[in-house]
Amino acid sequence: MESNTAWIERELAQLKEQGLLIHFRTVESPEGPWLTVDGRKVLNLCANNYLGLAADPRLAQAAKDAIDQYGIGPAAVRTIAGTMSLHLALERRLAAFKGVEAAITFQSGFNANIAAIPALVGKDDVIFSDELNHASIIDGARLSRAEIVRFAHADPADLRRKIEETHTTGRRLIITDGVFSMDGDIAPLPEIYEVAREHNILLMVDDAHGEGVLGRGGRGIVDHFSLHGKVDIEVGTLSKAFGVVGGVVAGKPIIIDWLRQRARPFLFSSAMTVPDVAACLAAVDVLEASTERVDRLWRNAEFFRREMQRLGFDTGASQTPIVPIMLGEAPLAQQFSRRLFEEGVFAMAIGFPTVPRGKARIRVMNSAAHSQSDLEQALAVFEKVGKELAVV
Repeated sequence: MESNTAWIERELAQLKEQGLLIHFRTVESPEGPWLTVDGRKVLNLCANNYLGLAADPRLAQAAKDAIDQYGIGPAAVRTIAGTMSLHLALERRLAAFKGVEAAITFQSGFNANIAAIPALVGKDDVIFSDELNHASIIDGARLSRAEIVRFAHADPADLRRKIEETHTTGRRLIITDGVFSMDGDIAPLPEIYEVAREHNILLMVDDAHGEGVLGRGGRGIVDHFSLHGKVDIEVGTLSKAFGVVGGVVAGKPIIIDWLRQRARPFLFSSAMTVPDVAACLAAVDVLEASTERVDRLWRNAEFFRREMQRLGFDTGASQTPIVPIMLGEAPLAQQFSRRLFEEGVFAMAIGFPTVPRGKARIRVMNSAAHSQSDLEQALAVFEKVGKELAVV
């Protein structure tokens, strides 16, 4: 009799044959521009540490101090005994930072999406979703049981057509990523807002890769486009530019009040831990004090993208510090990543199902923590490997 896990063995073997099997490397040092990975010192180009805050001593000290005062974790969901004064302080600070009236925090950005979407729409309702939206949006939409209507990527005209073609008596919700994490392009949010306004539909944007990156001092995509008060729901994460972990939904008080009553990860999963909340508060302090890190991030990103294009690499549609190096097939991307690592550069290959088949890439994540010499060293290695593998 065949083993009841034999199908898994076949699937894994097929992934390996197709060059789609994901290989994990082990980081053995604090997060930063240089890491020790699998015993080697390498230049880090694949973390989401946009502002270099993940190992910032101010955040670490805030976490240590909070542990001394409050312990490690609340050991309860927010609605029972898990709401601490730290949680409320962080929610007030995040709302003020983003220029909205209210905010609610979750354990991760993924949880924020699967909390918010099913609380806002259900099985008799409709979601209009950008076809390249993040997996957490896709999963949140599926959990809601609403009808999902996908519109062409970053195409407000197609969104308008899909709305006019879709008939429902239920609630409607438009969802888009702000910055698309695999391509680094920015949603045309002003045009999408106009469509939402014309049809009186709730508008939600996932700003995971925009917070700490876009807008004045990293206040996000709504600030970037001066759309304050016009976007109903802003979803974000505290694990990227903020350098910690957690998720946030920000917007009108009535929406936040509703999520406190109906968002299942808020109701049924323990609250963010004490050191995480304290470190996030310290990150807000850093961002409010100066725009220097955000400014340096953009200088680094623009230099790296320009020089990669000059070398002949295809950087896709990137408009942000996310710079995809488009390679096409997954085996080539994996080979390219291995050779980069051998040359001292840590930049992972990304292939199907994270991106469509035939669009495998190396995704470079720029950081304010990188020096000019770091980036010049990375460019030299990319040029060497690109020529060796006949990419450029």
